[in-house]
Amino acid sequence: MLKSVLNAFRSPELRKKLFFTFAILAIYRFGTFVPVPGISREGISDALGGANASVLNFLNLFSGGALTRFSVFALGIMPYITASIVIQVLTMVIPKLEQLQKDGEAGYGKITQYTRYLTVVLAALQSLAYVLFFEKQGALEGITFGRMMLTVLSLTAGTILVMWLGELVTQRGVGNGISLMIFASIVASIPQGVRLWWGLDPVTMIIVAVMVVLVVIGVVFVNEGQRRIPIQYAKRVVGRRMTQGGTTYMPLRVNMAGVIPVIFAASIVILPSLLATLIGGSFLTKVGNLLGTNSWFFIIFQGLLILLFTYFYTAVQFNPVDQAENLKKYGGFIPGVRPGRPTAVYLDRVMTRLTLPGAVYLALIASLPAIIFKYMPGVSFTIGGTSLLIVVGVAIDTMRQLESQLIQRQYEGFLK
Repeated sequence: MLKSVLNAFRSPELRKKLFFTFAILAIYRFGTFVPVPGISREGISDALGGANASVLNFLNLFSGGALTRFSVFALGIMPYITASIVIQVLTMVIPKLEQLQKDGEAGYGKITQYTRYLTVVLAALQSLAYVLFFEKQGALEGITFGRMMLTVLSLTAGTILVMWLGELVTQRGVGNGISLMIFASIVASIPQGVRLWWGLDPVTMIIVAVMVVLVVIGVVFVNEGQRRIPIQYAKRVVGRRMTQGGTTYMPLRVNMAGVIPVIFAASIVILPSLLATLIGGSFLTKVGNLLGTNSWFFIIFQGLLILLFTYFYTAVQFNPVDQAENLKKYGGFIPGVRPGRPTAVYLDRVMTRLTLPGAVYLALIASLPAIIFKYMPGVSFTIGGTSLLIVVGVAIDTMRQLESQLIQRQYEGFLK
């Protein structure tokens, strides 16, 4: 891995991309320390330590501590992720959006534009909810309508800036910019987690350390697992030339959806508690308490959501019908399977069976820390299973992209 990174710095183009990525992440981290004007940090800290603090602290983790400081990046990238979930769900049910998805770059550009618009709306609504909540908690005493609008505008603009920075990294840097933003936010809380871990008794320290190592090994094992479907290409005439046939394979990953289902599930599972915290109400409060982070309802609900989103996002990423049509178009076929619809049915059956163990494994890894902490009340650790899944998964995906660019430039990598 270290050798691969050193080889990347030897390439002028890759070195420029890496420095650009680091610079954008540095700007993002700097923005988490720029407070919104006229905000009492002491009042915000008191509110975060009050009722339903676990939900706000969870959001604070994904914003890299920006919510504690109530900075311009306090919302982080979560409104964009929520908007992406909504747009992808609508793509499955609205024919116009589904057609745009099949129109290539132009269609993806339109979908991205709709996602940005929805992100702005969600960021504005969430900013207003935060302002009303903290004002009710006494953290924003004497706030006027003008100051309220200024705060909402600042938080919304911060989210738009984070979204733009993430897209810049995706286009001109290395890796997925949005995922790297979440990665940087979680990694920023590691020193605090290490301090908490160091203050535990020796037996608990060993248990937590073993759990972290097992989660990391499990994530790497699942992310690298794949099934190779053999593909045979027949000889065919292209123009006046005869192309040679050959044998290759189609790699189907056990967890083709990556860490996206975990991020989606984390966004949805805290929604009732978040609404109860921001809005109030007896019904929302009961639901929020039922889905507390130490309850079995939370663990089961989160696991089911991970299963659901894994299948959903895999269906978005991998379309068996399109794959079968592309194979038939270029003269490829799976030995023992007829081209066309039978190939699509075969690929769908294989992908469905392959996704199940990966989805179950992700759900177990994400739930394991919550189960352990439920029976060890004295343990307080900022980096849980969901955070480790995201950090390790994003690191592997980023290094895989770096590896592919190294191979294109004939540098020896490490993923072999």
